[in-house]
Amino acid sequence: MSATSKAEQGAGRLRSSTWFRNGARAGYAVAGLLHILIGVLAISVATGGGGSADQTGALAAIAQNPAGAFLLWVVVIGLFALGLWQILEAATVQESDPKKRTGARLKEAGKAVAYLAIGVTALRYAMGGGGSSEQSTENATAGLLGSPWGIALLLIVALAAIGIGVAFIWSGVKKKFLENVAPPSGTARRVTEILGQVGYIAKGIAVVVIGILFAAAVFTADPNRAGGLDGALKALAALPFGVVILIVIGLGFIAYGLFFFVRAWRPKL
Repeated sequence: MSATSKAEQGAGRLRSSTWFRNGARAGYAVAGLLHILIGVLAISVATGGGGSADQTGALAAIAQNPAGAFLLWVVVIGLFALGLWQILEAATVQESDPKKRTGARLKEAGKAVAYLAIGVTALRYAMGGGGSSEQSTENATAGLLGSPWGIALLLIVALAAIGIGVAFIWSGVKKKFLENVAPPSGTARRVTEILGQVGYIAKGIAVVVIGILFAAAVFTADPNRAGGLDGALKALAALPFGVVILIVIGLGFIAYGLFFFVRAWRPKL
């Protein structure tokens, strides 16, 4: 047996363990909570409130809770558990076609990076730190705009974000998200489908806008145009009927978070 096969078997055994399965479910619930908070913050921004409608805003909201310190550590553990789960998912992809297998592994690895990155941010908050992801994004963009390679990297990021956003929208329209859950029957199944469709389409739109903002930063040489989720949602608010659009997107993020609770309840692990 090759070293690769042994590694895949070891990853498969870890993936099937009760601890890892429960850790992944806790991670889905944590991710759901963060998206619900982002949705609430987006609606707050649309109606004249302040704050950042992104992961840092959601974490700051948790930190202000009387039990904030405890909850932040729960968030940290859940996100790191989910990130590790996604790494195991990438290592144990079952696909005979080499190209499809590589694509699927890259997709799962990308999810792992995203969850672990948010987990690191949550860890900073749990340890008493913080910071604005929006400001960090603008600072990083400013540094990259100073070199041709940096500009090329920003364009790749912009195109990747747009592609990911379109994939989210497509998944919502075609109900591809049902591949990740063991949906309940009857009315509960219909509710799950609605939550998934609304949530995936809303998040897809927001991610596409993030990509457009990065592209705008490159073509105008203005790092302040680049932004993360908070910048994308506020850009939507600046459009005609932007308040209505942002409220709808906020409700979509809440739906996405509720779908993740269903995923935590009935995952297809």
